[in-house]
Amino acid sequence: MEPRQQGLLDKESLKEVDEDMVSEVDLNNTVTEEEREEMENELTKLEEEITTLKQVLASKEKRHSELKQILGITPLSELRQNFSKSWYDMQSSTAYKKTSETLATAGQRTSTAFSNLGTTITRKFGDMRNSPSFKSFEEKVESTVSNIKSKVGGTGGAGSFEEVLSSAAHASAQDTPTNNVTESSERSC
Repeated sequence: MEPRQQGLLDKESLKEVDEDMVSEVDLNNTVTEEEREEMENELTKLEEEITTLKQVLASKEKRHSELKQILGITPLSELRQNFSKSWYDMQSSTAYKKTSETLATAGQRTSTAFSNLGTTITRKFGDMRNSPSFKSFEEKVESTVSNIKSKVGGTGGAGSFEEVLSSAAHASAQDTPTNNVTESSERSC
């Protein structure tokens, strides 16, 4: 013998329901004939009222669209008006006001932080320029420039670092290759 399978598809036939028990329960017997007639009359009246209301609503909708057309109210203008109203409502909400205040405070704090950062960087550059390392570097550059000028035949005395840089830039601007070529060609003649 094969084992019996249980589940949704049982191989056993369904038991028949007792017909006598079903016939005893009749839902229509709970309402009397008079009550049934009254309910049917009420149902008929409700259906008529619904039909009338639908007709009235249709005529009101038609008049509504006619008035909008006469006034020049388009769906786009209605959309704009709804958007404007929604935007105003949102701006007047407590959440928007709190968020706006928070962002303003954050912006002020960020601005202050950047300002402090700029001041700190400026101060650090000033400190760096006054540091012994930078002074030593500046002296070495001045010394090198003085040596170069004395070997090339410059003025001999070296000024401040700024003067040396300025004179070096001025000298390099005057000495262009075309000037050298012109001077050497004139000397040979």
